[in-house]
This record gives sequence, C-alpha cells and structure tokens, in this order.
Amino acid sequence: MLKTRILSLKQKVTDFSSLVEGMIDRSISGLIEKNERMLVGIIETDEPRANSFEVEIDELITETIAQFSPKAKELRSVLMMLKMNNDLERIGDLAVNISESSLYLIDKPLVKPLIDIPRMSQFAVKMLKNAIDSFINEDPALARTVCEMDNEVDNLRDQVLRELVTFMVGDASTIERSIHLIRISRNLERTADLSTNICEDVIFMVDGRTIKHHMDEEE
Repeated sequence: MLKTRILSLKQKVTDFSSLVEGMIDRSISGLIEKNERMLVGIIETDEPRANSFEVEIDELITETIAQFSPKAKELRSVLMMLKMNNDLERIGDLAVNISESSLYLIDKPLVKPLIDIPRMSQFAVKMLKNAIDSFINEDPALARTVCEMDNEVDNLRDQVLRELVTFMVGDASTIERSIHLIRISRNLERTADLSTNICEDVIFMVDGRTIKHHMDEEE
C-alpha cells in the first residue's frame, strides 16, 4: 500500500510540474506574441490551479506519513516530494511575476530584441522537466546535467543585465521597461535555481553525496 501511495504522489508531483512548466513557457510566449489573454490566463486560471495542487499534495504527504510511518528510502522520497511541492509552488509564483511584467511590456516598444530571455526560458523549462524526470527515475546522471545547465542560465542573466544597464544609462525613457525585463530574467534564473536544488537533492537521495551549485565539489 505504501508503494502504491508513493507512486500516486509521484504522479501528482509530475502533473504539478507539467502545469508550472507550461506557466513559465506561456509567460514568455505571451510576451513575444503580445498575447494579453494568455498572460491573464496564467494569473487568473493557472495560479489558482497551482495553489490547489500545492495544498492537495501537502495534505496527501501528511496523510501518508501519519498512516504508513515510512522508513529509510521511502521516507526520504516522501520528504523530498514535500520539498519539491513547495519549490513547484514557488515556480508558479515566478511565472505569475513574469506574466505581470509581460502584461506591462506588450503594448510598449521593445527596448531591445527578445533573444536572450526566450533562450533563458527554454533552458529553465528544460531544466525543470529534467529535474522532475531525474527524481521519478532516480537518475543522478540526468540530475547532474541539470546542475551543469545552471551556468548557462546565469550567463544569459548577466548578459541581459549588462545590455539593459547600457540602455538605461543612454536613455532614461527605457528605465521602467528595462527594469521589467530584468525582473523577468531574474525570475527565470530563480526557476533554474530551484530546478538545480531539486537535482542536488536527487543526487543526495540516490548517491548519498552532497554537492553545491555548479558542481563545485566535483571539479
């Protein structure tokens, strides 16, 4: 019965992850396509769904611990899903932040062509998907690839910041738009960080090894 419950919890976490992956992806698509309906849908429809998922999974985990008193590996898996549930809820919040900034930007001229931010979004969504897959399949090798991708996202964030600072210094009329773009890049970077955190926990759960961001201890 405990194994069946854990499988059910893993499916719930996977479904929750799919929802927030879509929220991140569409928050950037809405910006690129200037699609107000898509962005409003994330805020008004998807965010309440994400909050409901978070509450449902939290209650199921609490019931599982109380009913089955899991031990050893099963307990680690259940507790990790509890942490992941919180991380996924936070990623949903980040998608809402991005959507709010995108709504501000869609009817205004671009400060610069949208190149690096869509790339950041692609990385962030892929990292989240692979992070969840690495947990479900107990695959530390896949988890390590996600940790390595975090550097790419950080580099893109830094590039976005450098370019936008240059625009703001040169033209004060770009400041507010630039700040929203910086906010979007930071929310994408934070999404990647949370996915990396999940993968660090997967590596510890499977291999019993503690690593830091960017795999510093393995270099």
